[in-house]
Amino acid sequence: MRDFGSINEILAKSAKCFPNKKAVIFGAKKITYRKIASVSGRLAGGLYELGIRRADKVCLWLPNIPEFIYSYFAILALGAVVVPINTLFKREEARFIIDDSRAKILICSVDKLDNAEVILNRAYALENIICVPSCRKNTVAKGFYGLIDGCNAFDRRVDIKPSCIAEILYTSGTTGNPKGACLTHGNLIANVADCSRAIKVKSKDSFLCILPLFHSFASTVCMLLPFYSGASIVLMRTVRPFKRVVRAVFRNRITVFVAVPSIYKILAEIKLSWYKLIWFSLVNPVRICISGAAALSGNILEKFEKKIRRPLLEGYGLTEASPVVSLNPLKGKRKRFSVGLALSSLEAKVVDDTGRELPRGGVGELIIKGPSIMKEYYNLKEETNKVLKDGWLWTGDLASIDKEGYIYIKGRKKDMINVRGLNVYPREIEELLYKHPGVKETAVVGVPHPHRGEVPIAFVVTDGTVDDAKLVKYLKTNLASYKVPLKVIARRDFPKNAAGKILKIELRKEVKNMFVLKKRPG
Repeated sequence: MRDFGSINEILAKSAKCFPNKKAVIFGAKKITYRKIASVSGRLAGGLYELGIRRADKVCLWLPNIPEFIYSYFAILALGAVVVPINTLFKREEARFIIDDSRAKILICSVDKLDNAEVILNRAYALENIICVPSCRKNTVAKGFYGLIDGCNAFDRRVDIKPSCIAEILYTSGTTGNPKGACLTHGNLIANVADCSRAIKVKSKDSFLCILPLFHSFASTVCMLLPFYSGASIVLMRTVRPFKRVVRAVFRNRITVFVAVPSIYKILAEIKLSWYKLIWFSLVNPVRICISGAAALSGNILEKFEKKIRRPLLEGYGLTEASPVVSLNPLKGKRKRFSVGLALSSLEAKVVDDTGRELPRGGVGELIIKGPSIMKEYYNLKEETNKVLKDGWLWTGDLASIDKEGYIYIKGRKKDMINVRGLNVYPREIEELLYKHPGVKETAVVGVPHPHRGEVPIAFVVTDGTVDDAKLVKYLKTNLASYKVPLKVIARRDFPKNAAGKILKIELRKEVKNMFVLKKRPG
């Protein structure tokens, strides 16, 4: 299945080749490819009647439910643009994205309706709200299924080129307001095709989707990738309780398990009796596990593979690259701490601040080039020019590439700690802490210091068997003195984003003034 010109053609092809195959399984619901195409077609007709045309923006403020998928393909069928909103966002956070994208319609779940109506009264361009599954009385919103029931399938021809924008995905906005990464139909198709080649996806595969579809990792790898090959998606609204996830794997014969490090950590640490371990390894239907969205500890990877006896492939990506950039090979050499090889259509190199390519093994900023690189940041020309230079995307991540092309991520460039002119990479310290049996989770940040420039501070969640002093002693035994954190701070948990990535910006706020010299009075 190749040579698609638009995302819509992916659904059309699978609906034609596998009309009666289960495309989406959601609890007791079994939804075929034919039904996905039919419902999204009628919804497209309803959106057209509400005035949505080519290049118009439609926001999706929805959890992992089939209506997200119907809406996604309906919007794209019109040549319009999908703008997902994080379901954890509060009203003003959602309003920023709606206003910034100039969205005309918001499709939201019923629990978001009160906030959506307030936004409608204040938003610049918003004209209509569609509520899933239906709306209450005395509301300006339209019911999702009421709209569909009154419409025929959209059957007009829309000229959608690979260069047309399909999605605007807003980055997390850890510095300033979120930026909208504009991903074209061509960007997404290129990334999906690369991923399909990398992990050899077949129509008989079944993907478990427990990650939020508003996130680029889930929308590409857990939705578009299986649809590209006519595979099935088992969609789950939440990862909790975790027993439901394990049950879903066996009940639905999941073959591709996609998750973030925090989930693999839970699986690696679950205590199973010896007979359950044998049973699990013998009847486990999963053929491949993929980790992304955050750095995976080497210690967790080893524990997981030893227990589950399935390959866990760590990859690397970012929203601006649609999002997957690299992945450890399914068959072939996998290297500890590496995020694998760049996908087949991408070029990757490591450069210094001037753009000069560094020799293999040198540490610098990772830049990438290829057909899956975003078109631009929406309405942010200056910000776009900072990261897109001569077709290369400057990722902001420090990395090295070895002689065989394997990529090693050292951390965010802005996270690097400069101790008296010496570079300290937080991930090196974090990996060492993860090796300690008493450490469950950790994050290292740099803070200003009056004499050393910056110093590392380590935050840890422990199992209660180790204290801060013992961890400092452990670090001193295994690290050069300038790399040893000046302080180890115990926490109950970490602030995280929707993908499970630790929000280091929040940790920095807690300790930014820890070593500031106080002025003497007088």
